[in-house]
Amino acid sequence: MATLNQWVAGARPRTLPAAVAPVLVGTTAAGVGGRHVIGYAVLALAIALALQVGVNYANDYSDGVRGTDAERVGPVRLVGQGLAQPANVKLAAFAAFGFAALAGLALVGLSGAWWLLPIGVLCVIAAWKYTGGDSPYGYRGLGEVFVFVFFGLVATLGTQYSQLLSLTWFGLLGAVGVGAIASAILVANNLRDIPTDEVAGKRTLAVRLGDAGTRRLWLGLIVVSVLCCVAMVAFAPWALAGLLALPLAWPAARAITGGATGRDLVPALGATGLYEIGYAVLITVGVIVGSLVG
Repeated sequence: MATLNQWVAGARPRTLPAAVAPVLVGTTAAGVGGRHVIGYAVLALAIALALQVGVNYANDYSDGVRGTDAERVGPVRLVGQGLAQPANVKLAAFAAFGFAALAGLALVGLSGAWWLLPIGVLCVIAAWKYTGGDSPYGYRGLGEVFVFVFFGLVATLGTQYSQLLSLTWFGLLGAVGVGAIASAILVANNLRDIPTDEVAGKRTLAVRLGDAGTRRLWLGLIVVSVLCCVAMVAFAPWALAGLLALPLAWPAARAITGGATGRDLVPALGATGLYEIGYAVLITVGVIVGSLVG
């Protein structure tokens, strides 16, 4: 039976910045637009975190029962390492999805943003279908697209819309920026797993692009985040503070561009996650400071 620490590790805490960052940037975008509601931001954060934990447990379950986690390095795999019964991991995933659904209903009901309801349903379906079901799209090289869309565009713009009831160019740029970094986290993860994914027949984007192409993709996504931050200056000059987070990505950049493989790539995931949360926090702080001095 898995211990509490193993269950926590199985939730993959290093991926949680991908849930926090879009809510921060979405709330900041709402503030730049003229209205932010902290209570709605808290609900949006609860939804994002629950979905992230849910998709992590769902991936653990689906990959574990398929046998694709048997020889991997990196974080704990509850099913793949035989630490927990597959049914219990599946239950944990759906419990997280259920919590996200309840928080989503509360957010939609309070904000009146009813069009977010079908999008929320789609989020849960997409989270399960990533590695679950008969034809998981994560096995066909579409995982990064899922992360960009749902932990970039949907999470950021959904957070903004629930508070402002409209969308802005600032919000769209922020959504693309954090979505690019969130995708970079998955790219680093899948770069590490190329050898075992090839053997297991898991055709991730990293497997399709190959080692060198995947490393270039990671770097390109970081560049996209920088360009988005620069473009946000047109709407909130102090948002440029987000670039102060770049040093947090240096350990990941050094490992990925330096040719690190296997376990040596594990720290790159954490560093990319730190860059994402730093990027979001510093954009938020910059906008707040700008409003105070301007």
